Amino acid sequence: MNLFQLLFSILMLQASFVFTGNEFTSNSTYRQTVQQFHVIGISIRTTNENGQSGEDIEQLWGKFWGEDIQNKIPNKVSDDIYAVYTDYESDHTKPYTTIIGLPVSSLEVIPEGFTGITIEKDIYQKFVSKGKMPAAILNTWMEIWQSKTLNRAYRADFTVHGKKYYNGDNAEVETFISVKE
Repeated sequence: MNLFQLLFSILMLQASFVFTGNEFTSNSTYRQTVQQFHVIGISIRTTNENGQSGEDIEQLWGKFWGEDIQNKIPNKVSDDIYAVYTDYESDHTKPYTTIIGLPVSSLEVIPEGFTGITIEKDIYQKFVSKGKMPAAILNTWMEIWQSKTLNRAYRADFTVHGKKYYNGDNAEVETFISVKE
């Protein structure tokens, strides 16, 4: 078990306990409307049960980096990496699909073995994770999973790994959670 799997397993175990707080402790969080956009990438169907998503998503990231996926995506509009969580069976405790890819101008050309998705205009709660990755982002997900006040819509959630993602112990990742109005 590597560091990512260990951290993810610990955080998933902690998520099974009842959270008593109602406030988010991420460095920043606020609601905003995100306009429609498209992503092309690679995907996997997974579940958070028994730490399965930790293994599956780590393998997906390994494939993304190992097979230079970002350079095989047509019509990309930026080099920001998006991890999209969608097609929820019900909530975060049931199966869902994870897609790791890049934002694109259209879904007209989707390479074989890749997945294209349109993220519809929606209202999102935005979180900014700051610090050493993946611990900082996993802490943010723990807050999200344990929240009693975040009225999640479970349509499409995503993280944005932009330029600040590569800043070592001062890295930043933005997480967008679809919420009900």
